[in-house]
Amino acid sequence: MHEGFPYAAAISDAGLNAFVIKYRAGKGGTVATQDLAAAIGFIFRNAATLGVDTHGYSLWGSSAGARMAAAIGSHGVAAYAGPELPKPSTVVMAYTAHSDHATAEPPTFALVGSQDGIAPPAAMRQRVAALRRLGTEVDYREYPGVGHGFGLGIGTSAEGWISDAIRFWTRHQSR
Repeated sequence: MHEGFPYAAAISDAGLNAFVIKYRAGKGGTVATQDLAAAIGFIFRNAATLGVDTHGYSLWGSSAGARMAAAIGSHGVAAYAGPELPKPSTVVMAYTAHSDHATAEPPTFALVGSQDGIAPPAAMRQRVAALRRLGTEVDYREYPGVGHGFGLGIGTSAEGWISDAIRFWTRHQSR
């Protein structure tokens, strides 16, 4: 609750559309990512009714949610039983040890706390290095003295990261 909804509120406050997806936890990463793919399909099918523009959409996630967002960024919605849709224009992934990647990746904003004992910064740095070797634009932030699950980072060295991530996304929306 301290991640999805505050992120969505900040994104909405910036004049952009945001959805928070509830997925089946405890059933494995593939099932959770299929839930995300189904939600993306729903949003695309109902964009007019919802009053949203799907062009240049991004996927955001923290921890397990970041693995889900990155997996769809790597392999697409259809790879997870969703419809054939474009990949996101940007992936924003916070504190995850996700390492899988494809040969073509969307621009990625990645962040982690230097004291994260669940998703160590070294794991995030490995993914960032792999993406950069592919030629993917990556904005990587490692915040000193912060552990896992810092949300908006208010009162920590990570405070303000969400504004930076929104700017990163908006730069890539039209590509």
